[in-house]
Amino acid sequence: MSLELLTCLVTLFVLAGIGAPIAYAILISSFAYLTMTGQGVGIAGKVLMDGLYNSFILLAVPLFIVAANVMNAGTISDRLLGFCVALVGRFRGGLGHVNVVASLIFSGMSGSAVADAAGIGKIIIQMMTKSGQYPRGYAAAITAASATIGPIIPPSIPMVLYALVSNTSIGYLFLGGIIPGLMMGAVLMAMNTVLSHRRDFALETPVPLVELPRRTVNAFPALLMPAILLYGIYGGVTTPTEAAAVAAFYALLLSALFYRALSFKALFHILVDSARSSAAVGLVIGGALILNYVVASENIPSQLAAHLLGLDVSPVAFMLGVMVLLLLLGCVLDATTIILVIIPLFLPACRELGIDLVHFGVVAVINCMIGLITPPYGILLFVINAVTRIPLSEIIREIWPFLVVLLVALLVLALVPGIVLWLPRVFGYAG
Repeated sequence: MSLELLTCLVTLFVLAGIGAPIAYAILISSFAYLTMTGQGVGIAGKVLMDGLYNSFILLAVPLFIVAANVMNAGTISDRLLGFCVALVGRFRGGLGHVNVVASLIFSGMSGSAVADAAGIGKIIIQMMTKSGQYPRGYAAAITAASATIGPIIPPSIPMVLYALVSNTSIGYLFLGGIIPGLMMGAVLMAMNTVLSHRRDFALETPVPLVELPRRTVNAFPALLMPAILLYGIYGGVTTPTEAAAVAAFYALLLSALFYRALSFKALFHILVDSARSSAAVGLVIGGALILNYVVASENIPSQLAAHLLGLDVSPVAFMLGVMVLLLLLGCVLDATTIILVIIPLFLPACRELGIDLVHFGVVAVINCMIGLITPPYGILLFVINAVTRIPLSEIIREIWPFLVVLLVALLVLALVPGIVLWLPRVFGYAG
């Protein structure tokens, strides 16, 4: 390792360790490397512009953020919750099931775990704690666990970023996330059922079955969004970026005109919040592009791939090793940083070992999402703590059963690529 690279890494970890925003830590450490190697910071501008010019798909990120915020602000979340309560609220642990099913449905609109947790998740936590039937730590824990499904089922902002660094088809990545997302929902509902019977949670007052058709019709326009999105991409009507624009426009149309639940003032605040969120993601993306240039200059990915091949590592051992590493990193880094900075290091090794990049991408994104709820630093735990004021210790105490079943599901998905790749292959994927 060269002195310049060592200085870059030390600067990065010191700044991140003292609490500096990760985007600033990445930028400053990259500039330190460029200065020490005599390249000057001007090269950073060129790398940044080249990266953005060749990454039209990045436009999908702010558009999906707008769509999620519009969905949260209108009455769409309430209508979806009403539908979920009528559908699964009648079973023991009903509101826990509602929590998971709502995340499955809402994930088809937001593509963001934080958006799910802070938006519809906050509403369900209030419902669960208000009823007095669920400990507040349990309500927060199942909300955090179910929010991890958000970026797995399309649309998915992390998968857009993975497509950027891996040059993989975003359409096939989206398809690859559908079955794993449903699988994650199933294992969470199974664990909720077990815990509800073990703790003897009271049954909710069931919504009469005759109410289900009315609530379905009420929520149907919102339920159409994932279908419109997927048809646009896979029907050849739109590119993924254009589909993101359609999603944002449809959410706006639905909230403002169809449901009449969005004022101009609320829309202004939505656009401001979306701009802030997009800018935060954009800073990390910009820093990651420059840091990836640093990594490529040192030829680290090729050296890592050659080293792994020299050790004669099997694809299964490699996948398991990467999974453990990403889970550990997920305790201290956000998913965006891991996908943009860490995962590109392993892509050449994946190609050399014959690991399918769509399979690897879906498993890696799930890994990053589970990292969001892994104590002690899981970001989603802090988000829910911030929006609900439920003590972090109570959330961490209740999160473990859900974390375990998600890790089991992750292990199965990593070891059985056919689960992830079945749907993409149905639509013509040759991998």
